[in-house]
Amino acid sequence: MTYTTLAFAAFVIVTAAIYFLFPVKKYQWTVLLAASCFFYLYNSYRYAFFILFTTLTIYAAALRIDRIGQESKATVKAKKAEWSKEERKAYKAQMESRSKRILALTLVVNFGILVFLKYYNFLAGGLNTLIAGQAEAASGGLPIFKLFLPLGISFYTFQSTGYLIDVHRGNVQAERNLGKLALFISFFPQIIQGPISTFGQLQEQLTRENKLTWENFKLGSELILWGMFKKLIIADRAVTAINSVTADYTQYTGTVILFIALLYALQLYADFSGGIDISRGVCRILGIDLMQNFRQPYFSKSINEYWRRWHISLGGWMKNYVFYTLAMSETFLNASKKMKASRFGQTPAGAHISKVLPTSIASFIVFFLVGIWHGANSRYVAFGVWNGGIIMISILLKPLYDKWISALHIKADSFLWRLFQMLRTFVLVLVGYYFDIAPNCSGAIDMMKRSLIDHHFWLSYDQVMTLGLARWDYFILIVTTLILWFISVRLEHTGLETPGDLLERHSGVLQWIVIFVTIMSIIIFGIYGPGYDPADFVYMQF
Repeated sequence: MTYTTLAFAAFVIVTAAIYFLFPVKKYQWTVLLAASCFFYLYNSYRYAFFILFTTLTIYAAALRIDRIGQESKATVKAKKAEWSKEERKAYKAQMESRSKRILALTLVVNFGILVFLKYYNFLAGGLNTLIAGQAEAASGGLPIFKLFLPLGISFYTFQSTGYLIDVHRGNVQAERNLGKLALFISFFPQIIQGPISTFGQLQEQLTRENKLTWENFKLGSELILWGMFKKLIIADRAVTAINSVTADYTQYTGTVILFIALLYALQLYADFSGGIDISRGVCRILGIDLMQNFRQPYFSKSINEYWRRWHISLGGWMKNYVFYTLAMSETFLNASKKMKASRFGQTPAGAHISKVLPTSIASFIVFFLVGIWHGANSRYVAFGVWNGGIIMISILLKPLYDKWISALHIKADSFLWRLFQMLRTFVLVLVGYYFDIAPNCSGAIDMMKRSLIDHHFWLSYDQVMTLGLARWDYFILIVTTLILWFISVRLEHTGLETPGDLLERHSGVLQWIVIFVTIMSIIIFGIYGPGYDPADFVYMQF
């Protein structure tokens, strides 16, 4: 029951009807909990134990950590007159240590499950090959299991552990109601592919009384239609050509491979952002506002900016719970101080490097982890290293970069310079996409090499027609891509979030015409129906 099926549409309609008609508004949230449980069990009932285990362990740990924090504050307050400053400090440190042990144990257990299910076979196979040799690995070494990935395990693990860390930091209070916490972790519109919300962003919206309003229904429906437009017309059409080449790329010229890489950039964005739009649209109808997860990422002028616009919730999670933890750690700060005090640190270059060293190394580690998060394959590790390396180098060499711009008398706000920055960033992003479409790391490098060396500059008609798409399909892709680009330009220029927000600026007649044309376009040009095997959303595998 994926987002683009009639079954999901019926499920949402029934859920919304019961939700808004529920007589006891105080417990209206229980309808969402029941719907989320049904959705998860329907799609992944065999593996529901894992999300239940995560919910129970996070719930118990959060309560215990919260209790330790309250006990510490109460005791310090009661003993304020009796204890010295050093005694109060020692007691706080002792209680903080207890809280950290519970936090660490819970994180290790839950991330341990994720790591084992997602990466064990990859690591075991690599170690077997390294130690025993490829020929002997099949008959000896670490065992290889037939493992599975429970639905949404990466998303609900990140979301729930983020909540626990926030409780430990004192940013939020522990949720006493197990059902409410379970709803936060398993909320059905976002369990498949996010966005990854924080407890503070989402919980109050989930548990308050929400009423059906025309504005929410209209804007939510428009967002769903926009997501369907991107997914069914663009992404699911483009994936046919992409799969035909990536299945055996050695049979194609470098020109075709480059074309497929460009097409993948379109397909990935349309697929992932389209799915998020559907999620946000469903929530908007229910009166719940999920965070924006994409903000015209291909208009970015640097890799750093790209990752602030692409999968914003994952970047936010990594920033809040990994980057700051590393960059502000005692180890990183001490290393920075030692470098600054050294002879090298007294030079202009050394002073800059010692200042940004914690930031640059933490950024590299974050993107290395982002690469690993994408999957158990060397190509994903390379993907993380590529992005992390580019960002790390850009941070370290920023003064030199600024000098070049000044020496060349480049106007930073000029249109041509901004266009160059966007094209340069897109090329760097595109290199990373080769690791997505290749079978492995060496295959990605080979595909890049072929794109550069075996390049004929023109994509012939005969080559294009061997990729599984008809002329009409290419025409539709061109037209819809131009529509996508135009709307993205308008959103970037106005600062608005959704096409529905743009429509609100125009007359009601025009709004209904656009809505009608969008519906008819999806019905006529969408990829669906009997005999068609619908493409799963790309991030469902995570």
